[in-house]
Amino acid sequence: MTTKPKFAVIGGGSWATAITKMLCVNLDEVAWYMRNEDAVNHIKTHRHNPNYLSSVEFDIKKLHLTTNINEAIAFADYIIFAIPSAFLSTELEKMTESLEGKVIFSAIKGIVPESSLIVGEHFHKVYNIPYDNIGVITGPCHAEEVALERLSYLTIACGDASKAKIVAKCLSGNYIKAKISDDIIGTEYAAMLKNIYAIAAGIAHGLGYGDNFQSVLMSNGIREMKKFIRKVHKMKRNINNSAYLGDLLVTGYSVFSRNRMFGNMIGKGYTVKSAQMEMSMVAEGYYATKSAYKLNQEYGAKTPIIDAVYAILYEGKEAKAVFKKLTDKLD
Repeated sequence: MTTKPKFAVIGGGSWATAITKMLCVNLDEVAWYMRNEDAVNHIKTHRHNPNYLSSVEFDIKKLHLTTNINEAIAFADYIIFAIPSAFLSTELEKMTESLEGKVIFSAIKGIVPESSLIVGEHFHKVYNIPYDNIGVITGPCHAEEVALERLSYLTIACGDASKAKIVAKCLSGNYIKAKISDDIIGTEYAAMLKNIYAIAAGIAHGLGYGDNFQSVLMSNGIREMKKFIRKVHKMKRNINNSAYLGDLLVTGYSVFSRNRMFGNMIGKGYTVKSAQMEMSMVAEGYYATKSAYKLNQEYGAKTPIIDAVYAILYEGKEAKAVFKKLTDKLD
């Protein structure tokens, strides 16, 4: 392995665009797979993604653009997946190129519906990728602020610290600081759960609750996250670190948070379907809510916020009535 391994980014959305931008700062060439052929041709001609973070201008000489996932996988030593978890299996079905010997990093904040596993576990159990070749890229970091080159922080988690350091180095820059962690499972579950709490924050805002309640909701959210993750994967971790609490706060409060936006629409009376149709981006928390709720039937953690969001999104309960009950369960 050379000091500068080859990277491929799988996905065409805002997070994939932001990650490709970061990698291009430090690498001579980056493979970038997206299924939208029109978007690929547009980038080749106009040097920016027409659909996401269109202000980001790329040096085309550094991009190995392709609409063939196997071409991207064959190119790379390190593969970063940055597509919605709900669509991961569909993309992987196109694969004929082997993942053996490849290092897989997930920048996906969700659970794979077909297997009910977080992405790292999915690659391990379904594709036999050893955990030392699996990693996670988490925030707190919004793609939109990367595009604006505002100072942002990443946490790179992997069982093999040397591989985490390689990815951290390749993503770091003047406005990106990256640190490493060995908590692969915990950071990935945190990245999934915070989207559910962001939906809850959005629902509360849509219902007219103010900042005082939002702060109570978020403080209860981090404690709920701690209980849930401890049940799933017990190890020593500081839940107040930026990969957990920091990512929760930015997703719960930021104007760039698509999950908060989705929740806000639900709180204002939109149906799930109408809110999804109006948003041009996927709110991962919608899928994560069902997965977390079902998973917790096995683990039995006390999760009143997740339960409330599930009742609204999947059981058709009225948001106002559900949140009235939820307020009595928070402290």
